[in-house]
Amino acid sequence: MKKIVFIILGLYLSVGMAFAQDTETEKPKDRPIRAPFESGILIDNQTTVVPSKKTLEMHIQHRFGLIKSSGASDLWGIYAPSANTRMGLNYSITDDIMLGYGITRKNMYNDFQAKWTFLKQTRKNTIPVTLTVYGNMAINGQSDDVFGDDYAFADRMSYFGQFIAGRKFNEWFSLELNASFTHFNSVKSTEANITGYEHDVIGLGGHMRFKFSPQSSILIMYTTPLNIQSMQENTTVMNAWKSNFGIAYEVATSTHAFQIFISTADGIVPQDIYMYNEADLTETEFRFGFNITRLWNF
Repeated sequence: MKKIVFIILGLYLSVGMAFAQDTETEKPKDRPIRAPFESGILIDNQTTVVPSKKTLEMHIQHRFGLIKSSGASDLWGIYAPSANTRMGLNYSITDDIMLGYGITRKNMYNDFQAKWTFLKQTRKNTIPVTLTVYGNMAINGQSDDVFGDDYAFADRMSYFGQFIAGRKFNEWFSLELNASFTHFNSVKSTEANITGYEHDVIGLGGHMRFKFSPQSSILIMYTTPLNIQSMQENTTVMNAWKSNFGIAYEVATSTHAFQIFISTADGIVPQDIYMYNEADLTETEFRFGFNITRLWNF
């Protein structure tokens, strides 16, 4: 009987010591970094940021008119009739996946969007970068007269897809680069396959944040469509293919982000910017704008 007791006690101690050794050698998990940006948008760009699960995110995005068009007569574009506004709501169904809807004054675009951050940079650099995919579908909500008598509902639709790669280098500097593809189902032309707008465009861009206080940052953004001749459907292309540049000052708290900036494009929906931006950076054709982000957790 004593032998049986000693055998059971020996097995118990052996298992306990082995478990203790496993616990001691188990390494702590390498957690994701804190958000590299304060909002899911940076001027006109999407960032890799997806708010935590069950968060409702509201965006108000506004663009005034061109600063140099009328000067002081319209307060350098602030009272210009060409102002543009988008209001949108996004909801995070997981910590990595967000769905949203917005409506924009220009062309009355109704956009439905999704964002998925499928890889996150970690604090110990086990994973050195964050990778995100973003996509939307926009419906042009203008009256039927704009499209003419012979058109289908699908002619109102346009699509945008983007891949974003980013890295937070330290607490004060973050950088992200992106590549995108834009498609419009219907575009204007004067002579089919000879002179007209293109249906598709590929774009590249990036943005960065310089954080100089717990709540304040300087943001810089640049995107450009690529004029790839092998993709062109028309001999004479009517698209302006202008780049978009912006620089902003941002103030943020845990639930709010406010960005005030100057940028070139009057559009807000990304496919409209890549396809139809006619403001020329080299001619200093800038406009004032602001973005407001508000978060609610449920």
